[in-house]
Amino acid sequence: MSTRVQNESKFDAWDDLAGGGRRYRLDVPGRQGWRARYVKEVDGQENTVRFWQEIYDGQGRLVEIHEKYPVDKGHQKL
Repeated sequence: MSTRVQNESKFDAWDDLAGGGRRYRLDVPGRQGWRARYVKEVDGQENTVRFWQEIYDGQGRLVEIHEKYPVDKGHQKL
């Protein structure tokens, strides 16, 4: 389990959610113009509720989602 300070240092940005939780985001540029965004949702005690990866193409369109937690659902092309 991460603390709020640890999550704030690992992720670029976050949004406060209802009930005291947060949604953290980290964008990572790819080598060929694509971008990956890692998204982590936590509850008010910073327990991870959901974690997934979003893949965006060179035009910024969301093309793939990979939900990793609580259940790894694999890559889902849109």
